[in-house]
Order: sequence, then C-alpha cells, then structure tokens
Amino acid sequence: MKREPAVAGYFYSSNPKELKAHLAELTKFSEPKISGKGIVVPHAGYFYSGAVAGAVYGKIVPPDIAVILGPNHTGMGKPIAIFNGTSFITPLGEAEVNKTFVSRLLEICPLVSDDLLAHAHEHSIEVQVPFLQYLNPEIEIVAICLRWISLAELREVGEALAKTIQLFSEKKILIVASTDFSHYVPHGTAKHKDSMAINEILSLSEEGLIKTVKENNISMCGVIPVAIAIVACKELGATHGELIAYATSGDIIRDYSSVVGYGGIILY
Repeated sequence: MKREPAVAGYFYSSNPKELKAHLAELTKFSEPKISGKGIVVPHAGYFYSGAVAGAVYGKIVPPDIAVILGPNHTGMGKPIAIFNGTSFITPLGEAEVNKTFVSRLLEICPLVSDDLLAHAHEHSIEVQVPFLQYLNPEIEIVAICLRWISLAELREVGEALAKTIQLFSEKKILIVASTDFSHYVPHGTAKHKDSMAINEILSLSEEGLIKTVKENNISMCGVIPVAIAIVACKELGATHGELIAYATSGDIIRDYSSVVGYGGIILY
C-alpha cells in the first residue's frame, strides 16, 4: 500500500515546483554540519513552523533512513502504530518505506503494531517527508504514529528502536521526533512553559520531560515521540541536545494573544 498525502495543498504546497522552491527558502544550510542521532522538529503548516524545521534540517548530515515518530492527533488505530506499506507519496515523489527495518522492529518489540489506520489522516509524520526528500531524494523512511503510553512502555520502544538501528550500521539513520509545543496560550506563557520542556530535552531526560509536561500542563502534542527519541538516542551514544531554533506562531502573524510554540533541536 502507498500512503497518499493527506495535507498537501493545506499544510504545504501540492505543486511540486512551488513546494521545492518553498523548501529551498526554508532550509537554511549552515556549517558545520552535525551528525545527529535524532532531531526534534515541528509539524504545523510550513508558513507557520517551516523556518524552525528548516533551520534544523539545514544543520544536519542528510540521512539514508529517517525513523519518523509522530503523535496521533486523530485517535484512530493502535497506540504504537508502524506503517508497513510500501511508500509515502508527496508532491516530490515517493519516499520508500524500509520494509526490512519495519520487520526487524516488529520482531524485536511486541508493543509495536503493524497498523495503517493510524497513519491514514495523520499530518505530524507526513509534513516531515518533503523536507527529508529535499535533503536526500533517495531517502527511505520508517513511520511510527504514537498515542499516550507509559514511561515503561516508551522506554521499551526506545530501546528496541536503538537495537534495530544498530542492525543497520552501514546506513546513516536519523530519528525524527515530530512535535509542536504549547498550543493556544499567550506568547509569554508559551515561551516560559516551552523552555521548561526544552531544558529537559536538552538534558536528555525522558522522565523529566514527561514529569514537566504533566505538572505544568504543557500542551505539547508530541511528548511521547520526543521521549522515545531521547531514550533511543542515549542508547546510541547521544550525550546532549542543542536548541537550533524556537519561535511561536505569533512571530509569524504578529498576534501574540494565542500562539503555538515551535522548537527545533538536535540530539547528538
């Protein structure tokens, strides 16, 4: 099964030429490149969060395989749903799914389910694919859509993900954790609350991140994907994170009364 785009023409252009031009504008290539184990990037429409995502994508060594972890906004499908189809289609073409990686992860981690339903209308993973295709037109992907799970479960998934990545040592593999931060709060509140969550990510503390988000009522939709990425990246040797960019939707539309926060981070 090929996964058709759900938000092309809405979150990003459905016209290949326009999309490529927009990605070229958003992706700010900078040196030195970082060979990250994982990244944290936003998933709003490119108009709003594309510059933050582009700052991160422009800073990393392009991967051969991207393992994209995204939150489940629709509530459909299994709690830990991996896409076992053949490809994700975008206006830039098809990004093939690395079926061997998917099979090995399913063998290693019984918590992960082969489930297409969770991916049918989910934008959090889809919006990362054109950026990755722009970096590497031959990119292969693995897509995992996540609902809320326990700390023990997310650690099990993160450790299994790291074990699977280690089986593909000949490939450059990047974990992409897709999340926005605070939703629909004043700009100052978003910056304050998001900084607390970001500090836990930079410290590579999955437990601290979950605790901070819960205790401070931070409406961070992708906290589970990010926590799993932290676990996996630490297993793969990451020692710290670096904040590359932060902004809110208020910085774009100049209405600071109710904003969404966007953070871009590299774990290495």
